Amino acid sequence: MEKGKKNWLVTALLIGGTVLVLLPLYLTITIALKTPEEMSGSLLSLPDEWRFQNFVDAVQVTDFFGALLNSTLVTVFVVLFTLLSNSLVAYAIARNMHKRFYKFLFYYFVSAMFVPFPIIMLPIVKQTAIWNIDNPIGLVLLYVVYGLAFNVFIYVGYIKSIPKELEEAAIMDGASTWKVFWKVIFPLLTPMNATVGILTCLWAWNDFMLPLVILSDPDFATLPLVQYIFQTEFSTNYNLAFASYLMALAPMILVYVIAQKWIISGVMKGSIK
Repeated sequence: MEKGKKNWLVTALLIGGTVLVLLPLYLTITIALKTPEEMSGSLLSLPDEWRFQNFVDAVQVTDFFGALLNSTLVTVFVVLFTLLSNSLVAYAIARNMHKRFYKFLFYYFVSAMFVPFPIIMLPIVKQTAIWNIDNPIGLVLLYVVYGLAFNVFIYVGYIKSIPKELEEAAIMDGASTWKVFWKVIFPLLTPMNATVGILTCLWAWNDFMLPLVILSDPDFATLPLVQYIFQTEFSTNYNLAFASYLMALAPMILVYVIAQKWIISGVMKGSIK
């Protein structure tokens, strides 16, 4: 393409994609601020009366702060245990890939990425009920295990790019294998830890299906789960529902806006190296 000449097809696609992304967000914000009577008018119109009371009512109806606490605790522990356990597993595999057993383990974990969740949903529901882990503890364990497939895949690619001479120097100074990992390897994994941590955080915070099928006590409901209260058999309160959606989304949108550069850089480093 000549320098300075615009590619109108690409520009049109970008504009179309932007509209498709922004339109649902616009509708969510405007509907959250409308009165129920205004819902019978044009869907794209701005509210005649900016009804912020919808947010107050949504907080009361959903026990928002209780659900916020549940989501925060689950997300924090999932991210923490995922970073510690998944990176350690990936380190053991990456440094022993020449052995048949560890190569098998790598492909075994990676193959789990191609197993759809609905296929294993029912056995998981029954198993968690039998083991009495149909609660936030079980939810954290399942998130950590499910993340293992993708995380091992990107961790292993990154760890293989770290020179073994660094570890050999530490071992020469008397460091054990554990000390080598925590003092040498783990700090070098910071870009990948940031990527895995952010993606895991977004997943655990926004996920609806796993809490729905696992959690048996309504007191343990997470933020995505309490949105279900607005869907009744006979009616749907769209104004309160969309106000609640916005409040639930706000923390993660903030996290993503702040941390997106680490996500992109971490994925790029993992794919190139």
